Amino acid sequence: MTILTQVGGIAYLLFLYINRKLSLKRFKSFGLFIGLYFAVSVFIVPLAGVISSRKPLPLTGDLRPLTLWTVLLNRHYVDESLKESMANVASEMAKEFPGTHTNYLDANFPFWNGFPLIPHLSHNDGKKLDLAFYYTENSQVSNSAPSFIGYGAYEEPKPRELNYPKICTGKGYWQYGLIGKLVPVSSSYQVDEDRTRKLLLKLAANSEITKIFIEPHLKNRWGLSEVDKIRFHGCQAVRHDDHIHLQIR
Repeated sequence: MTILTQVGGIAYLLFLYINRKLSLKRFKSFGLFIGLYFAVSVFIVPLAGVISSRKPLPLTGDLRPLTLWTVLLNRHYVDESLKESMANVASEMAKEFPGTHTNYLDANFPFWNGFPLIPHLSHNDGKKLDLAFYYTENSQVSNSAPSFIGYGAYEEPKPRELNYPKICTGKGYWQYGLIGKLVPVSSSYQVDEDRTRKLLLKLAANSEITKIFIEPHLKNRWGLSEVDKIRFHGCQAVRHDDHIHLQIR
C-alpha cells in the first residue's frame, strides 16, 4: 500500500491498532480500513501536503483527472507553481476550444522528494506531470481517451518517420513499449492533432515549464521541430506517443 499510494501504509497501521482494540469481524474490518484510508487521503494528506509545498490537482473543471484512480491513489500532487501553470493552460484551452477538458494522468505523491512513483523514473519531486492527448471518438470531439488509464494507446510512426520505438526495442530496452501490451485500447478514438498541438505550444510558451517529452516522430509530424522545450526522453523510459510529460525547474 505504501508503494502504491505512499500513505496507505499509515492507514493500515491505524487500521491494525483500531481493529485490535475493537476485534471486528472480517467484513467490518474491511470497511474500517477503507474508511480510514479515505479519511487519511481526503482530510489529512491535503493539509499535511503543505509541509512539502505540494498541492492536489483539481477534480473538476477545465483541468481534471482522466481517471479517479489517480486521485484515490494519491498520485495527483504537484508543486504549487506547476498547479497554477496547468490551471492557466487548461483555462486557455477551454476558451479556445469550448467544452475541452484537459485530463491529467500521473503527477507525484504528496510527500518526500525522492520517493518513487512507480513505474515512473522521475515523478518524485512534485515538479513532473503527465497529460493525456486530446481525442475524437467516432469523429466527434471527446474528453475521454482510448485507454482507461491514459497510457498505452500509441500513435505509431509512419513509414519514413523517425522510429524510436523500434530503435529502443532493438537496443534491448524491453520496457519501452510494455504498457501497450498490457492495457486494452479502444479503436474508436483518434488523436485530435489540432487541439493536442495547440496544447503543446501553450505548454512550451509557459515560462515555468522547462521540458516537455513526446516521441520525436510526433514532434516532427505536428510541425514542432523548432520548439526547443519539446525533446526526446531517452530509451531508458517508456514510449511517449500516448501522452505528454512536462516538468518545471
